[in-house]
Amino acid sequence: MRCAVTLLAALALAGCTTLPPPEAGTIAGRLALQVEAHLDRPAQSLSAGFDLRGTAERGELHLSTPLGTTLAAAFWGPGEARLVTPQGERRFDDLDALSRDAFGESLPLRALPDWLHGRPWRGAAEPAQPLQPGPGFVQLGWTIDLARFDAGQLLAWRAGPPGARLRVLLDTAP
Repeated sequence: MRCAVTLLAALALAGCTTLPPPEAGTIAGRLALQVEAHLDRPAQSLSAGFDLRGTAERGELHLSTPLGTTLAAAFWGPGEARLVTPQGERRFDDLDALSRDAFGESLPLRALPDWLHGRPWRGAAEPAQPLQPGPGFVQLGWTIDLARFDAGQLLAWRAGPPGARLRVLLDTAP
């Protein structure tokens, strides 16, 4: 729930920090993430604009409100990951540790740059399996549905527990 509190605090600071316009090579759009309640953890949800630059090995992800106010920014490289919020900066050994801290569990953030390009992440220990029927694939326990990818939409879900669902609307279709 720490993430939800962080997001509410960020909204209270609206207008204090804004994102620069996306750069060339940036994947930008809107995302909605829902993680079901599990054991003692409440359900969580996040809806934000995003700008993603980089790869699984090195990059940055900025989340913002519809008005462009920064909610959080994650930066990663070999052996480290940082999360910057209005409450300050926290450092982690990797993106898995960062997502465990923010969401109470590990989410496949390293795969996200490839998934948003409509392809499986090549760094996964197991190869992706084709989605049957329809365009897409299954990787890291997530189903990546690319049925509307040409229209700039991606849907990913994990059965769980806990179940999770990610919806992405890209600013420009691939």
